[in-house]
Amino acid sequence: MADVARFAGVSTMTVSNVINGRPRVGPETRDRVLAAIGELGYQVNLAARHLRAGRTGVVGLAVPELERPYFGQLAARLADRFEAHGLRIVTERTGASREGELDAVAFSRLRMYDGLILSVVDIDPAELSQLRTDAPVVMIGERAQPSRFDHVMMDNVDGARQATAHLLAAGARRVAMLGGDPGGSATMPALRAEGYALAHTEAGVPVDPELNVRSSFGLQDGYDGIQVLRDRGIAFDAVFALTDVLAMGALRGLADAGVRVPDDVQVVGFDDIDEAAYLVPSLSTVNPGHEEMADAITALMTAQLGSPGGDPQELVVPAQLVLRGTTKPLA
Repeated sequence: MADVARFAGVSTMTVSNVINGRPRVGPETRDRVLAAIGELGYQVNLAARHLRAGRTGVVGLAVPELERPYFGQLAARLADRFEAHGLRIVTERTGASREGELDAVAFSRLRMYDGLILSVVDIDPAELSQLRTDAPVVMIGERAQPSRFDHVMMDNVDGARQATAHLLAAGARRVAMLGGDPGGSATMPALRAEGYALAHTEAGVPVDPELNVRSSFGLQDGYDGIQVLRDRGIAFDAVFALTDVLAMGALRGLADAGVRVPDDVQVVGFDDIDEAAYLVPSLSTVNPGHEEMADAITALMTAQLGSPGGDPQELVVPAQLVLRGTTKPLA
């Protein structure tokens, strides 16, 4: 910093203020310092800064997949919010595997994260409770977690119930479910399948097990799910897809089969990703509380960073049905 200060004709404190984004430097001086940094090839020594301040200003976000739009959009929302607190988000992929999730927690300090946000899919809660970490951790996901960690969840059951209930109220009687796992453990496919079944019970409509197509959650899986139903000769007049990406694949499958949406078959997804509103027809879906979830995660993490040792909290963010062009209005 002394070299940069001499080159720019300013004090080392001014250089420090520019590097740390403090609002005490005029625009001309800031530009001069940044030009000197570029000319000299100066780089901040994060390891030295960490040793001196005890912080890196970096929070890790470990998610199952990077290609799913939901997680990319979650990362963007969190990046905006943490930036307002002078923090940056670094995203890594766990592959939805036990090993990947354990590594994310175990190595969070070695990667110099001030804290870790972990989307849990496969790790056993008992194993998680035994991990040693002195860094703040906020869990997101459906599975029950040890009470030592803050945990933010979306209301998968009620979101799926709302989606299925609307389809039934709009006249559907044979609602296919793509991606469900009825009777499974507390995972996303099992919880959304629970909401699907609950809506049927409330409406007095029996569930036909043949209408559930187990699958992964890619575009091709949604397309293939429609083909499976048609190849088996299973009649259906609506589709509840467990993710919007599945629903997008299903819409293409229905279009290729000459099925009109929503006239012949209604479709509802889940996640309300940005692309959902721009499909033709636009996709009815469930908003799991994107903004509220990002707000809650940010508040919990920054609270831990500011005052460690508080009582862990578990928050459930409500879901809301968003009706668009792939469903019929209620009579």
